[in-house]
Amino acid sequence: MAKAKTDEEFTFVSPVVKYLLFLFNMIFWVIALVLISIGVYSRIVKHETALACLTVDPALLLMILGILMFFITFSGCVGSLRENICLLQTFCIVLTIIFLLQLVAGVLGFVFSDKARGKVTDMVGSAIKHYRDDLDLQNLIDYGQKQFNCCGGISYKDWSQNMYFNCSEENPSKERCAVPFSCCLLSTDEAVINTMCGHGMQELEYLKASAFINTNGCIDKVVNWIHSNLFLLGGIALGLAIPQLVGILLSQILINQIQDQIRLQNYNKQHRSDPWS
Repeated sequence: MAKAKTDEEFTFVSPVVKYLLFLFNMIFWVIALVLISIGVYSRIVKHETALACLTVDPALLLMILGILMFFITFSGCVGSLRENICLLQTFCIVLTIIFLLQLVAGVLGFVFSDKARGKVTDMVGSAIKHYRDDLDLQNLIDYGQKQFNCCGGISYKDWSQNMYFNCSEENPSKERCAVPFSCCLLSTDEAVINTMCGHGMQELEYLKASAFINTNGCIDKVVNWIHSNLFLLGGIALGLAIPQLVGILLSQILINQIQDQIRLQNYNKQHRSDPWS
């Protein structure tokens, strides 16, 4: 009887692996909830009745990323806690697919850099068109132009794609032929900052405009920054890949342990001694 009791208590499932995977998913599950909350809050605060542009709305992108993370980590949390093979396999397969897609996207982006650059140029152009339509997008573009000391996608004249900054004679906007304030060259000597320094800049030639604003486009600036910081970007990519690989490894170990436990239980049922003996 003592031996039978010991066999019943034995389990292949390691509590360390089980609760480590649960804790791992719980952390990212909370992060997913935070991302969803920030995205929803941003949409509510902006009071927009329609989406400016699905591909360039930061709030919507946060919500999509948060929802995706929520369902993936929820499967991992419940699957590890309940020792559910189906949920764990779903978690493992989805995480593997995402990892492989990221890997393929990185390789294709490197191999077909010209086409990737064209896609990025289109996205930047779309963002410029919707600059005044979305406050989050506006802040993001302004931040990027200040950080990289750039203006527009290819050059400062890209801002003519925006209906408010367009240089056409039919444009009644006060910002006609202007560029955003984030394009301006700021001097620390100025006591009063001229927030209208970008007005009329698109009408000036490149050299004349360069005395007042950054005339180089952001795409070239970002590409040069990437080439100068390949080790940093590699470290960031590795930092993003490690949690995914850890999740895949832990889930696969736990799946194997649960399958071994099921086989043990089936074996015990088939070879259990007569309880009345």
